[in-house]
Amino acid sequence: MKLAPIEDPMVRGHLDRIAADGLDIFLIADANYRGAVLHATRLVNQMRVNHELGILETLLLGHSYIAAALLTALVKGNDRISLEVDCDGPARGFSVESNARGEIRGYLKTDRIPVDGPIESFDLAPFVGNGTLSLTRRLEMAKQPFTGHSRLAYGNLAKDLANHFVVSEQTPTAVSLSIQFDRDGRVSGAGGLLIQSLPGADRSDGGRLEDRVRELPSLGSLFSQGETPAHVVNTFFRDFGPEVIGTRSVEFSCHCDKEIYAEYLASLPDAEMEDIRVNGPFPLRITCHNCNSTYIYERSEIEAIARTG
Repeated sequence: MKLAPIEDPMVRGHLDRIAADGLDIFLIADANYRGAVLHATRLVNQMRVNHELGILETLLLGHSYIAAALLTALVKGNDRISLEVDCDGPARGFSVESNARGEIRGYLKTDRIPVDGPIESFDLAPFVGNGTLSLTRRLEMAKQPFTGHSRLAYGNLAKDLANHFVVSEQTPTAVSLSIQFDRDGRVSGAGGLLIQSLPGADRSDGGRLEDRVRELPSLGSLFSQGETPAHVVNTFFRDFGPEVIGTRSVEFSCHCDKEIYAEYLASLPDAEMEDIRVNGPFPLRITCHNCNSTYIYERSEIEAIARTG
């Protein structure tokens, strides 16, 4: 993976001043509910520069990265989670994945979301339309992945993800996804919240928790001001007796590299590889859709790969 440099000095200076990204996992209400609070300002900024995104695209893919990072609170070891939306709106959807190490990657299904006129709000529903949300768990000890599907009901990822857990897994869930932009369109803060009822839990605090989540200030705004996930947990859920049971780093990370794509090229059928060797184009460029890293192969490199394939 090639990390694109964050060249905007205003963004770099701001990131140097605020707290580090990270995920705090906690229990509340006598361990009847599990929660996770995520600070993801660096994650979203790095995603934006790597994928070369405008504001609307940053908002949509940024929300999906925040959601994928929150879902890492539900896995462990070498487990992985994939989150995908297919929709008929101009956004077309996205595909993102994360793992228990807090590594996040993924892409939009369109390079640019077409906009007919001025954007009057950050409501993404008109750009999403109808569609399906799919959540796949790839558990280390399971023989095959498990995928749940649900229809989009809101065109809002936070609400649709919470609805998915209720419909597909019968798990009451609250989700908040937040990105704060400054007046010039820079991402100044990003983060999210996930709270779930645990199996067999006493849900008598459910109503109060729903009210508390609705009353929370913008997490993106809080993190843009330098606050931390621990501050959010201990301040806004203090009366629910929070207990932090784990912390996790999060980062934009993809395991692609030039050697991996060389192995892919070597595995192509002989006829396809011969066509590339003879006709190019050269240099051959392969771009990873998950992180937008581009790897370049000169003619001599392709000939060497063809000989070893």
